[in-house]
Amino acid sequence: MATDTVIKGGVNGPLIVQSDKTVLLEVDHDRADDARVAIAPFAELERAPEHVHTYRITPLALWNARAAGHDAEQVVDALTNYTRFPVPQPLLIDVVDTMARFGRLQIANHPAHGLVMTTTDRAVLEEVLRSRKIAPMLGERIDDDTVAVYPSERGRLKQALLKVGWPAEDLAGYVDGEAHPMSLDETGWALRGYQQEAATAFWAGGSGVVVLPCGAGKTLVGMAAMAQAQATTLILVTNTVAGRQWKRELLARTSLTEDEIGEYSGERKEIRPITIATYQVLTRKTKGAYRHLELLDSRDWGLMIYDEVHLLPAPVFRMTADLQSRRRLGLTATLVREDGREGDVFSLIGPKRYDVPWRDIEQQGWIAPAECVEVRVTLTESERMSYATADVDERYRICSSARTKLPVIRSIVEKHAGEPTLVIGAYLDQLDEIGAELDAPVIKGSTRNAERERLFEAFRQGEIPQLVVSKVANFSIDLPEAAVAIQISGTFGSRQEEAQRLGRLLRPKANGGQAHFYSVVARDTVDADYAAHRQRFLAEQGYAYTIRDAEDVA
Repeated sequence: MATDTVIKGGVNGPLIVQSDKTVLLEVDHDRADDARVAIAPFAELERAPEHVHTYRITPLALWNARAAGHDAEQVVDALTNYTRFPVPQPLLIDVVDTMARFGRLQIANHPAHGLVMTTTDRAVLEEVLRSRKIAPMLGERIDDDTVAVYPSERGRLKQALLKVGWPAEDLAGYVDGEAHPMSLDETGWALRGYQQEAATAFWAGGSGVVVLPCGAGKTLVGMAAMAQAQATTLILVTNTVAGRQWKRELLARTSLTEDEIGEYSGERKEIRPITIATYQVLTRKTKGAYRHLELLDSRDWGLMIYDEVHLLPAPVFRMTADLQSRRRLGLTATLVREDGREGDVFSLIGPKRYDVPWRDIEQQGWIAPAECVEVRVTLTESERMSYATADVDERYRICSSARTKLPVIRSIVEKHAGEPTLVIGAYLDQLDEIGAELDAPVIKGSTRNAERERLFEAFRQGEIPQLVVSKVANFSIDLPEAAVAIQISGTFGSRQEEAQRLGRLLRPKANGGQAHFYSVVARDTVDADYAAHRQRFLAEQGYAYTIRDAEDVA
């Protein structure tokens, strides 16, 4: 590839490629859609406000693309074909060099020696062999370019190699697992185009992550993968309520029967060909040991599905390192992890196989349009003094749960009278107070699963107009008719949580109406600072939000 042709650039293209590895996309350009598709495999969307979207090219994004079958020439072509100005030559060289690091080490099965690591660059192998963290995972040196790998270390080895900048290409394949026939029952429904594309992209790679908005039908992608696998499947979910939603969907949309689906939770310990287990039960310690991890060896699983993969707890990462011979599908609305462990998702679950912007799905009519509003309230003098004199660690709780928010919350509820409304917060005393103020049921961690399910179902049926919920409702709860969410406090500045809370509203409404997402924020406090950070997610996904004073909301 000649350098002079590489850096010429397009004519009036929609992209501006910058030397800091950011890529700006002019949304209103007539070639913007084609450019977005071209760069999506290797550039991570950072911000998506009204007119110019910002992407970033990172080593992990490039290795993700390489693992998914894209090469450096495709990346360079995409940048140069759509750029408005010449692409910085050092950036292009760095792209080529970074992508070339992937696959110089390969993990494969050797007919005589079992699992091995081979290299196309002997110096790289010598370098990693001298790593004190990597060497214990390896066995005997078979020849100059090959070293044995302890099978139990396949996942941890990939993690370690990624951290030293030499991500391995895993060619060792997958076991089929115990066969178990099933099919989709598409009576009255059919997979949407993007759902089929996502399932096909996953299966072509054998493992990896599918990123789709809340309400876009990630569960159906999982079911399509199960129908392709025709094997026993272990589905890991965030909580029991989410697990039972999976079971209802499987019974309604597949050939599976009640007897074929087991629940492995705090309440039941059923192991069946299709088993749905919660992260909590797997990570529960008894006398210092993860006793329930025996579930993983209880059957010859052919497929592992990780729902809400961005929430995987550390012990589940560790157990996943031992499951590299199983096909693994991660489902999520956002790959943002507040702990920064996106690299572990890549190395242990697999690369991102499919992603589509939220607003694209909205424009196709598959999720509801949303209006996002930040409502700013002014604390009373007494509240301001309590905040000012509090310990730093206590200030967020004080300002985010201030009583001044109560009348504002009531005004918003009254403004949307007749529309199913969720009030979402983090502090239990605050939630109880608001529940009493609105005469609305409160769902929190201590609410028994049967009571949660009863209240959620009553809300779905329109019998309860408002629900007050803690963070237990952030994840995997299907409330299709929820039209209004009022966020009153949260987990500090979590963009991940913002994604999940907005997602509660995005299922299409029967009346075709719009969703309304409010954040009630105390001005001049850390509540406002954290809100600004959380709202980065809204901007990243293309949702504009407005700021209003509390007096203007009613």
